[in-house]
Amino acid sequence: MSNTVEIEKRRTFAIISHPDAGKTTLTEKLLLFGGAIQTAGAVKNNKIKKTATSDFMEIEKQRGISVATSVMAFEYLGKQINILDTPGHKDFAEDTYRTLTAVDSVILIIDCASGVEAQTERLMEVCRMRNTPVIIFINKMDREGRDSFDLLDELEDMLKIKVRPLSWPIGIGHTFQGVYNMYNKELNLFAANKTKISDEVVKIDNLDDPQLNDIIGDDPTAELKEELELVDGVYDAFDKEAYLKGEVAPVFFGSAINNFGVKELLESFLDFSPSPIGRETSEGFIEPEAKDFSGFIFKIHANLDPKHRDRIAFLRIVSGKFERNTFYNHVRLEKKLKFSNPTSFMAQDKSIIDEAFPGDVIGLYDTGNFKIGDSLTEGTVFSFKGIPSFSPEIFMELENRDPMKSKQLEKGIQQLTDEGVAQLFIQQPGNRKIVGTVGQLQFEVIKYRLEHEYGAKAEFVPKRFHKACWMTTDNQAQLDKFIKAKAIYIAKDKDDNYVFLAETPFLLQMAQTDYPDITFHFTSDFKVV
Repeated sequence: MSNTVEIEKRRTFAIISHPDAGKTTLTEKLLLFGGAIQTAGAVKNNKIKKTATSDFMEIEKQRGISVATSVMAFEYLGKQINILDTPGHKDFAEDTYRTLTAVDSVILIIDCASGVEAQTERLMEVCRMRNTPVIIFINKMDREGRDSFDLLDELEDMLKIKVRPLSWPIGIGHTFQGVYNMYNKELNLFAANKTKISDEVVKIDNLDDPQLNDIIGDDPTAELKEELELVDGVYDAFDKEAYLKGEVAPVFFGSAINNFGVKELLESFLDFSPSPIGRETSEGFIEPEAKDFSGFIFKIHANLDPKHRDRIAFLRIVSGKFERNTFYNHVRLEKKLKFSNPTSFMAQDKSIIDEAFPGDVIGLYDTGNFKIGDSLTEGTVFSFKGIPSFSPEIFMELENRDPMKSKQLEKGIQQLTDEGVAQLFIQQPGNRKIVGTVGQLQFEVIKYRLEHEYGAKAEFVPKRFHKACWMTTDNQAQLDKFIKAKAIYIAKDKDDNYVFLAETPFLLQMAQTDYPDITFHFTSDFKVV
């Protein structure tokens, strides 16, 4: 079978949302419809002590949130589906950004009661940066929520994207009867069922069909016709090419926890979402159909399985065919590596594979060779672009609380920062470790994992820094002078680059004024920018 056929079969996407909008629930229900699981376990709440399929880290089970990206693969209607379930919590936005570099499209979930929230806007900004195609799923329609037209207006205004409804709700909350699927001209009747697939679909080719009145009633029928007429008058017809360019987002309505609207979402997604697309590299754009294998590491996770102290690098395949026990170029290390146990994922379940194709995400057992952003190639050597670190928002100094476990602490913080849980800056003298994160929760995760996975006890002492700034210049003398003058605010990152830890916006502005030949960068992607 040719690579082209395999490429066309694949759909690799992420599910993103504001916390509590139903992201992990929808992920689980897609697996249910795909036959990857038989019965859905509810996301942890006060009554049901089960955890979602994709939440495998102990701290996730305790907190009821996703803090690590899970990868899940299954087949449905002849397609190979690769879902990346991203962290929903805002403190893990950077991990979500890295995940979005590894997918070809996105499903964005909106809570019908809450609408667009702050995290939703930030996630959408990242999608806009890459023109990632987006489908919007308005969730929890069986609960009281906001007017559908108001939600659509808010989506366009706040997310800066055109929308086009492809299904339309009949009522909301206690009056919710189902949705009319405009894309397939079907009436889908709502029936609450949290654990198994249950769908009642009535084919309605014409809204004047008398059975519509019989099924949902005269008044709801009249209201539905009026609203659909308004939808067609206000919104342009769905344009698949505009969607693929990231210019318009199709919108679906449903209730993920009740399995309602999920099947329509999944099948429509398979119909028009993109097959794997290429990526920009240091040597130009690489198409998935290119003969030679290439791919990049977008995530590293240590101790994925608590029973085995393993470390897995997540590789997105961009071109060619990956084969087990074949040597490939590790571009940064300038050496060849082969992999005897590459794995595919079904949440925490892993299986060894012999080959994989563009769009697939596979796990490579790693002994410390990989960092996030590393490239693997066959033949020509090049690097993929666009997986930067951002300046953290919170900085704390790591202090060892058990001197007998210094080696464990050193290994633990190194591995955790290699995973991208946080950034590590080393200050001299004294080899002081400054940990930078986007949010407070990351420090809880680090502290928990250091103790439970590495046996090391640590505390974090707050540091008053405003920004971490990477520096570039053609004036080496000026850079040397700056580093000497600001020695107590200078550190090095994991790649041994100098970083200026500015205490305040004013002091950063003063540095920029006093040292005009130095460019201060707020991401580590300065080689590409």
